[in-house]
Amino acid sequence: MPDSPRSRPTVLAVWLIVAGVVGWWAAFQLTLEKLHALTNPGEGASCDFSVLVQCSANLDSWQGSVFGFPNPLLGLSGWIAPIVVGAALLAGARFSRWFWIAFTGGLTFAFGFVLWLIGQSIYELNTLCPWCMVTWAVTIPTFYAVVLHLFAGGVLPVSARARRTARGLGVWIPLAAIISYAVILLLAQLEMNAIPNILQTLFG
Repeated sequence: MPDSPRSRPTVLAVWLIVAGVVGWWAAFQLTLEKLHALTNPGEGASCDFSVLVQCSANLDSWQGSVFGFPNPLLGLSGWIAPIVVGAALLAGARFSRWFWIAFTGGLTFAFGFVLWLIGQSIYELNTLCPWCMVTWAVTIPTFYAVVLHLFAGGVLPVSARARRTARGLGVWIPLAAIISYAVILLLAQLEMNAIPNILQTLFG
């Protein structure tokens, strides 16, 4: 049965809370920047550091409001879910299979949406939005961790061997995330010569 007391996913729970707080804060900051842009037309955002590293181009584009409202509003509401789920797990909650599948479905949507936004940022907008990158950074490992939990936590009806394998793969999630970040950086470098611009932004 999923989420037995012996196998309470404490590490996952803590990560969900941390990722949720970080992701929510990034969405909150982007929401403030959007409100500032609406009330102060023509002024740049505080996260506009260069032509390449900036928020304004992303927020002002159609990609920044792809569902008819600013994308950060999705984050303000969506990142509450991992925080609540993580806190509930730490408190000893046990969720049914349908709940985990629905939760993973939401994260799969977020992961796919982030991949699409990454592609749009690099190949269409030619910018790297700082707060957007924070969102990317927490969404990617969160997706990996929850998908593995479907197998390791017994949510999906798989063999004991498959569950042990999934548990073993859990320690590789940080490396998988780092490789994912490296791939994004490589794509940005090939398309926009991003690394020198980022270093100049960071170190002047």
